[in-house]
Amino acid sequence: MAKKLVKVGIKRQKGFLYYVDKQGDVSCAKMARGKDKGGKPKKVAKCGIKREDGYLYFVDKQGDISCAKMVRGGKKKKKK
Repeated sequence: MAKKLVKVGIKRQKGFLYYVDKQGDVSCAKMARGKDKGGKPKKVAKCGIKREDGYLYFVDKQGDISCAKMVRGGKKKKKK
């Protein structure tokens, strides 16, 4: 199950991809369609969340930031 982290309430526009960037903020970029290239990302909301390994961070249907534990199969990698 996903856990809601921050209530942001972002209104989405059609044709744009919304995601949580490396700084923990919400960004959006125009999606590429056929020959049309995508656009440069721009910050939509500053949240500054701290990420943990093994979790997937995303913008949910309500426009808030949520996270869910990633389920992966296969062998575990050895840490160096």
